Amino acid sequence: MDNSKYLSVSALTKYIKRKFDVDPYLGRIYLTGEISNFRLRSNAHQYFSLKDEHAKISAIMFKSAFQKVKFTPEDGMKVLVSGRIGLYEASGSYQIYVDSMQPDGVGALYQAYEQLKNKLAQEGLFDAFKKPLVKFPKKIAVVTSPSGAVIRDIITTTQRRFPIAQIVLFPALVQGDAAAKDIVRQIERANADGTFDTLIIGRGGGSIEDLWPFNEEIVARAIATSNLPVISSVGHETDTTIADLVADVRAATPTAAAELAVPVLTDEVIKLINQRQRLVAATRSLIKLNQQRLKRLQQNYIFQQPNRLYDGYSQNVDLLRQRLARQAATQFGQWQQQVLATKNRLSVQALSQQISRAQQVEETLHARLERAMRQFMVDQHKEFSSTVESLNFLSPLKIMSRGYTYVTAHDHVVKNTIDLTTGESIDLHFTDGQARAKITEIKKG
Repeated sequence: MDNSKYLSVSALTKYIKRKFDVDPYLGRIYLTGEISNFRLRSNAHQYFSLKDEHAKISAIMFKSAFQKVKFTPEDGMKVLVSGRIGLYEASGSYQIYVDSMQPDGVGALYQAYEQLKNKLAQEGLFDAFKKPLVKFPKKIAVVTSPSGAVIRDIITTTQRRFPIAQIVLFPALVQGDAAAKDIVRQIERANADGTFDTLIIGRGGGSIEDLWPFNEEIVARAIATSNLPVISSVGHETDTTIADLVADVRAATPTAAAELAVPVLTDEVIKLINQRQRLVAATRSLIKLNQQRLKRLQQNYIFQQPNRLYDGYSQNVDLLRQRLARQAATQFGQWQQQVLATKNRLSVQALSQQISRAQQVEETLHARLERAMRQFMVDQHKEFSSTVESLNFLSPLKIMSRGYTYVTAHDHVVKNTIDLTTGESIDLHFTDGQARAKITEIKKG
């Protein structure tokens, strides 16, 4: 068999990859399709598929290219991509290496704006507590371009309305890829200073691309975490950025931002003068009213005849004294009656009668006690006699008196003939003494 005409899989794959690489039509292609199998990988390459009704192609977008995408791709989203077609040798599958991506039918920046807006809204960042503006700020920080008309408008308006306020410019890029980080850095600088009352962020009008730094998430979060109240003035009145939604106050123009930040000094001076006049008038009126009250009080009988204050109390004291005397007399009379009644009960005649009655009771009780004691002794004697008679019936001596005796040998009672031996001495016990005997013969019963 001739094996020379057979190719290896690697050789075939290299040949096909070469065809893809040198084909001028595959070096730069533009595709439209629907994203599928997309899973966002943070700070990494992105792998997904593009499909339509009849076909699907694998896609890869390297990290450097994906970082330029202004929106977050999602499954089912229809997109426009550009890139090149290549072959991945390890699996032998072809795929598109995506260089750029944007939504099909909606601008990429607008899509990114809506996605970030929805994300921050769900977090509650737009509905968070809005810090109130300082009514009379001493120092105002302005984050904007040093060369634009924004800073000039703010300075002019502030000097016209409230010239005692100090404007400090924090120059920042307001357009381009590096603008968002520069804006955040200047916001943090103004907060770290600790001497400012208000912070204005702004720039002039422009396209959505020009205003895009103010739609970046890092700028929105820097505004939300600012300790200073933030006034946002970005673009024209019809332009609304994420910064406008997060800020504590939104101004349509830089001039409007300055008007919100500071009051009109002359108006405030007039208000102070009017308040001073009202305060003086109110104070005078209050003094006059108190003087009239003082005059009425001085004319009161209390100050004219102070002893009248005690008339009522003196009369009450007299009434209480009389009432006390009556109650004391009544109580004393009751006590006298009680003493008299007690005295009567304790008279000699009453005592003798009580003693006589007590003696009668004592004699009666003594007689009852004697009868009870005699009866008790009779009952006890009968019970004793009965007990003695019972014990006598049970006594061994009673039985022995009828001719019975018991035998002991060696101080032990002999109960059976088996306990005796011939020639042994035994003791016979009678009711009136005992006798010693000797066994001469033993007969079994």
